[in-house]
Parts: sequence; C-alpha cells; structure tokens
Amino acid sequence: MPDFCSIKNALESGGFFAKKTWKISPDAYRLSPEEIAELENIGTAAIAFYRALEKLYLASAENRSLLRNGKLFAPWVSEILNRGKPPRLVAHQSARALAGTLPPVIRPDLLVCEDGFALTELDSVPGGIGLTAFLNRLYACGNADAMPQLFLDAVTRGAARSRVAIAVSDEADDYRAEFEQLAETLRAQGAEISVCHPNETEISENGVFLRGKKIDVLYRFFELFDLGNVNAANALFTAAERGNVVVTPPMRPFQEEKSALALLHHPTLFPFWTETLGEKNFSLIKKIVPETWLVEPLPEHGLPACAVLHAPTVGGRAIRNWSELAAAGRRDRELVLKASGFDETAWGARSVTVGTDVSQRDWALALENALNRARERNSFYVLQRFHKPAKKEFRIFDAEGNAVPAFGRVRICPYYFVVRDEFSRERVHLGGALCTFCPPDKKIIHGMSDAVLAPCAL
Repeated sequence: MPDFCSIKNALESGGFFAKKTWKISPDAYRLSPEEIAELENIGTAAIAFYRALEKLYLASAENRSLLRNGKLFAPWVSEILNRGKPPRLVAHQSARALAGTLPPVIRPDLLVCEDGFALTELDSVPGGIGLTAFLNRLYACGNADAMPQLFLDAVTRGAARSRVAIAVSDEADDYRAEFEQLAETLRAQGAEISVCHPNETEISENGVFLRGKKIDVLYRFFELFDLGNVNAANALFTAAERGNVVVTPPMRPFQEEKSALALLHHPTLFPFWTETLGEKNFSLIKKIVPETWLVEPLPEHGLPACAVLHAPTVGGRAIRNWSELAAAGRRDRELVLKASGFDETAWGARSVTVGTDVSQRDWALALENALNRARERNSFYVLQRFHKPAKKEFRIFDAEGNAVPAFGRVRICPYYFVVRDEFSRERVHLGGALCTFCPPDKKIIHGMSDAVLAPCAL
C-alpha cells in the first residue's frame, strides 16, 4: 500500500492539473467481478454504438433507408447533428477517407448506482489517459504498463514506426502535463511521439510537419468547437482527406454530441438500433443510458393538435410545450440539463443544471437559456433522467495523512482502446479505469478539491 507522502510527492512531481488539488486514497478502488464483466460488455457495446451512429448519420444525410429489409427514413437526424456546425466541418465528416474511422479512445462516465451503472456521457476526446496510466503504475494496478502501449497502438492503428504528435490546445491546457508524461513513457520505449500546440504544426500539400519532421498521426486533443483557434484548420481538413496525415479522433462532430444519446432513446429509431446493434448490445445500452431528450424549440406555429413533445412527462402526462416542464414541481425535475457538444460550455460540467438542486425559478431560467441557445446559435442542450449514485465506503487520507473510512458517491471512467488485431479487425481493450469519489452531498460527480481520484483495481 503506498503511503500518503509517496503518493502526494509523486503527483506533485508529475505536475498533473497545475493549480488543482484533490484528496488521496491509500487504495485503488475495487470493483466486483460482476462489475468488471459489465465493463467488458460496455466496451463491446460502445464500439458497436459508434459504428451504428456512423451508419445512422450517413444514411440520414443521404436520405437513404436506415433498415436493410424495410423502409425507415429520418433526414431529420443529420439535420439535428449538423445544426450549428461550420459547412466545411460538415462536409469533412462525410469524406470518403474518414469512412469507418472510430475514436481511438472511448471513455464513458459511469455512475455507480444501487441497480448498476448509469452512463451519463460517452467521451471520444477524453482527458485523464496519462493520469490514469500514472496512477496504475503508482498503485501497481494489474498490468500497470499496458495503458501507454494501448494508447500508442490505438492512435497508430498498429502501424509500426509512426511519428505521432499530440496537439493540445489552449482550451485543454490543464491536460498538457499528463500527455507529456504519457509521451515521455512511450519515448523511453522507442516511440517517436511528442506534445505540441496545434498552431506549432506546419501544413503543406506534402503533409503535416512538426519542427521540420513529417507527422504520420496527429492526435487531436482539442474540441471541434475550438477549431476557430487552430490557424490551419482548413488545411488540416484537406490533409486528412488526401491521406497525408491521420487525424485522430477523426474530426467528425456527430461522434461527439450528447444528442446522440437522445437519438438512442427516440422511439422512431428503435427498429434501426435493434437491427444495427443487435438485441444484446441495444438492451445493454438502453439499460445503462438514462432516458435522454433533445431540448429543441417548438415550430413557430406550435405543434399539431394531436402531437406531444418527445420530452419528460409532468404529472405523469405528456407535454405540448416546454413551459409546462419549466413550471414543473420538484418531483418532475429529477432531470439533468446540459449542453450537447459543439459548445464551449459542453465539457467540465460547466453547463450542467440538476433540476432538483435549484429553485423552480432557476430551473425555468436554465431551460429558457437552453432554448435561446438553440434558437440563436443552433447549439443544443439535452435533458437526461437523473440517477442518484449509491453511497459507497472508501478509505481516504485525512489532513494528517492517516487512512480513515469515508462515505461518498462514485463515478467510474473506464478507458477503452480501439486496437487492430493480427487480422486487422478492430477490437476494444479495457486499459484502465479512473474512480472519482465525491462527498455524498454532491449532485454532480467530477474532479474537485474535496473529491478523491484513484485508479480502479481491474
């Protein structure tokens, strides 16, 4: 068991998340065998979901039937996923060179509830990779050295001798130190990998270069809403489309929208999800993803007389106007409101409002803000059913460095790496998982000064 001083000194020397602190545990968080088996199944379902989402988006954009043996047309899906995106980015995500490309690292946010996991987000540009790899080594969790190599295999698609640059934007600068650690570990093993700012790269018709050397793979650690701050974004689109560089995660905004979880719960699309995901994967995803709805303004003349909103109910009945939900009592506000994706507030819990955690007036204002952003910026919010995490016991170090029991609520972030096997088939590997243990009074579980960050013992 690592002692308090050794863990504290190791984290400080690593420089993770400068100017931010969190509490420390003497232990890795232990998952049950059933939970670990569930994590493996979730990884398989997650990659199936991303493949199905690509099929859904492209068929919708081309107004083709979504079904192999039937007719189901949904052009509105691509209209929703394209809304608010720059035209060049919309064109790029359908480019032939990007066909079939998946995020190399997939990280769901899983709340540990009394009845199992609740998946609140599916992140394809996740932070915490380097930190989790570091903690795995520090706490000697399983194959502690596996995660860096899995990351390299995933971003290079197994291609030997690839030169990799990890581009970290100003917006994501808090994560630079962990990527520096990750790159340093991989360079010690002979990899050609470095960390840079996106604007340090030079792009020509011959490819992408960093400090005079041609880059094979650019690992993009910046959100697509931040492309306006990337000097050569259009040139990067062209280089990726010509095959002069692999940009990964691919610049495909439909893979980064929380609204995709609302599409998962849209009843019109159930035949598509069942056919494409298969009954096992679809059942698992429906079970762990809370009900999710898109907050979309009403048409100018309102709904037809017989129509209702695809939205939460109020008093057990369907609603026809968002004002009914805005005026809902506390019992009907067990909901989470958050920005969908292509928005500067869509990460780090900055846009999140928990309905039961605010007054009815503040809830109504938050809902109106969501509708206004959709009208003015085509930037959607989603509503998600709130699932309360279970109360768990975990040891932490107190201020004097003594290990003491504590009660709190837990979020598990497993890191799945999409790696090609010897037959060039893409498989998901669970490389590690990060536990966030928060005080029991916190409604939103995320990294904070009074939370514990610890690796999971898999």
